[in-house]
Amino acid sequence: MLDIIIEFFIIGTKIGLILLPLILAVAYTTYAERKIIGYMQMRIGPNRVGPKGWLQPIADVIKLLMKEVVIPSGANKGLFLLAPILFIAPSFAAWAVIPFDVELVLANSDVGLLYVLAMTSIAVYGVIIAGWASNSKYALIGSLRSASQIISYEIAMGFALVGVLMASGSMNLGQIVQSQEGGFWHWYWIPLLPLLVIYWISGVAETNRAPFDLPEGESEIVAGFHIEYAGISFALFFLAEYANMILISVLTALFFFGGWLNPFQGIPFIEAATNWVPGIAWLLLKAGFFLFLMIWLRATFPRYRYDQIMRLGWKVFIPVTVVWLMILTFMIKAGVGPWFTGRGVF
Repeated sequence: MLDIIIEFFIIGTKIGLILLPLILAVAYTTYAERKIIGYMQMRIGPNRVGPKGWLQPIADVIKLLMKEVVIPSGANKGLFLLAPILFIAPSFAAWAVIPFDVELVLANSDVGLLYVLAMTSIAVYGVIIAGWASNSKYALIGSLRSASQIISYEIAMGFALVGVLMASGSMNLGQIVQSQEGGFWHWYWIPLLPLLVIYWISGVAETNRAPFDLPEGESEIVAGFHIEYAGISFALFFLAEYANMILISVLTALFFFGGWLNPFQGIPFIEAATNWVPGIAWLLLKAGFFLFLMIWLRATFPRYRYDQIMRLGWKVFIPVTVVWLMILTFMIKAGVGPWFTGRGVF
């Protein structure tokens, strides 16, 4: 009995060590976004709460917690309150199989890739339920837009991950990273470049971020699927969006950029000089770069038209991924190095 209690305590501690930094990262990603976009638009950004505005995310959280949760008349109360939980829970659950270093992972699952894909697919149900349960035509239209958008881009994203699976020969995220050892020229961003671009853009579309933010389109449907939400229930939608941004950025680093691996691996002198840097620091640096790109996209590109989004997903991304999977099959069979050396049959 004592062993079971100790085991639960250890697992709970590990979960806490992942969730607490993640929630802090989500809060300060919102701050970073407002600051970065502010500088891009020749503004200062938040600078009133705390030194240089550093306490602004804390003030925002307190404000949201103190607001009243208003349930519209005619809404389905149970589903209305369930939707934000269903939206944010998979964003946190997916982190269970994310490896931060060789041994730094909560659950070293051999089907981690499949688990992540399943978790990221569940969130759309929260959006659909929120749109239906709100008893609002704007919310319903926003949820239908989001559902069709996520389904469209999930197919291309799934094909891109099939490419990663073929290249590494494993669905274990740790083994996918280890299969890229040898230097930055061994990482999968080179042989899987088209799949990398498609995966990342599909990730931006799946998180409903600009320029793919049609489900929230303020100028057309006010705020889309979460128009009727306020207070803590709105905060959950808000937090889930930023948690998904961080998740997609980390996954991109794991799948295509060697995860926690030292980018100077295999380079004389520089590798020895940088070996003291912990693997998690390299992973966070790589993920931070992709997070910055998402913020930059929002500040730079206008919103796509709905038919343009659908055309890009179905008529461009899916055919390109299918063609590149065929090319990848040839590269693996031919043993093209340094990524597939020793696996060729020709």
